[in-house]
Amino acid sequence: MERHGHVQLGSEVRTRLLTMSAATIDRALRDIRRQAGTATRRRSAPSAAIRRSVPVRTFDGWDDPPPGFVEADLVAHSGPVTRGSFVYTLVLTDIATGWTECAPLLVREQRLLTEVLGELRHLIPFPLLGLDTDNDSVFINETFRDYCEQVGIEFTRCRPYRKNDQAWVEQKNGAVVRRMIGYRRFEGLEAAAALARLYTAMRLFVNFFQPSFKLAAKACDGAQVRKRYHPPATPCQRLLGAPADQRGGATPPERAPRQVGPGPAVEGDPCGPAAACCGRRQSRPQ
Repeated sequence: MERHGHVQLGSEVRTRLLTMSAATIDRALRDIRRQAGTATRRRSAPSAAIRRSVPVRTFDGWDDPPPGFVEADLVAHSGPVTRGSFVYTLVLTDIATGWTECAPLLVREQRLLTEVLGELRHLIPFPLLGLDTDNDSVFINETFRDYCEQVGIEFTRCRPYRKNDQAWVEQKNGAVVRRMIGYRRFEGLEAAAALARLYTAMRLFVNFFQPSFKLAAKACDGAQVRKRYHPPATPCQRLLGAPADQRGGATPPERAPRQVGPGPAVEGDPCGPAAACCGRRQSRPQ
């Protein structure tokens, strides 16, 4: 400041100023900073306060819920490089039945996410009662939290860096999305539209024709773990087997498997470029 002529200090003031430590300067300017409203104080990020307002649910905290409590996650279709804009897939998996819905997101944006979730709520044949996500900022924000409160969805999150807390949806990420779509990069409106057409047919196959095991009980005998499973069943069969009072008044899709059939769901779907790009399994990029 002296070199450029902006300040002129007396010799005594200049000497005392140069010998002051940083802590002494902060103490001398404390009142002035408080009046100016520029006090240097570390504040928590806005997302931290929102994160604290969302309850944590662990992998053993479900306690055999009725249909309608789902886990949600995003799968990135970035290929080997994560630069730029690319398509994401929103995956919802019901804990009780295994019912799985997928939808593409053109961009990773919270308002768009709520709109896509609203569309999926109309496809699911039961009311959406609870939603459990990871700690991604696209989920942990005011827009998404307020949306869940407005529509009456119980919003919870898993523990940070504990993927096993979301074991159900993580399993579907690999068995459904990665197995069908692979690891290639998808970007742009045309790719998102192709994925949407493919998911329209894929949801019928996964939910009506693909049976899976579900753990019934687990017992530990020393180092040996014994697991007992329910008979294999499709998500539709599990939904039909649920008590009527747990369906929330929703009509189960009893005739859907006979009306659709596995042939039309695959052969009659006009996926166009999606059939060529996503029809075979691709290996993970190195």
